[in-house]
Amino acid sequence: MTYTPEQLSDIECIRDVAKRYSRGLDRLDENLMKSAYWPEATDDHGVFAGNAMEFVEMCMEAHLGWRSTNHCIYNHYITLDSDGTRARGEAYNVTYLFQKDDDVLDTWYGRYLDVYEKRDEQWRIIERVCVHEGTTTESVKKMDIEAARFRQGNFDRPSSSRAVGP
Repeated sequence: MTYTPEQLSDIECIRDVAKRYSRGLDRLDENLMKSAYWPEATDDHGVFAGNAMEFVEMCMEAHLGWRSTNHCIYNHYITLDSDGTRARGEAYNVTYLFQKDDDVLDTWYGRYLDVYEKRDEQWRIIERVCVHEGTTTESVKKMDIEAARFRQGNFDRPSSSRAVGP
């Protein structure tokens, strides 16, 4: 398939939506995570189905139970509608969640099924359905390194008003 420069730009802008969502959640940056959705967007995450802004607010509390999380987006397939204002996407996701008080790693496997909408040259999610494929929980055996000398996973949480980088 051949894409126009505008279509390539749209696809990259949509991929940026997924990055804002993931970084916002992992860094507990409510405003950044909300910027991935339109105000009236819906999100069906199984444990929550409703307004996406309310979902974000719930996540800011729920994710405090982990010392760090890493939402990894893979195989982000995007199709653009012919009118240039809507698109659909399927993004495979593996999330690593390190429990706050134990050396335990929870891992979540699934997909995000999204409908995106473009308004005033900006793409955001208007509808999301989260598909669960599986989860695992396992004890973490520590590597033989001086891990305490590294910045720990909660070093930059929350990140609101903090610049990207060190």
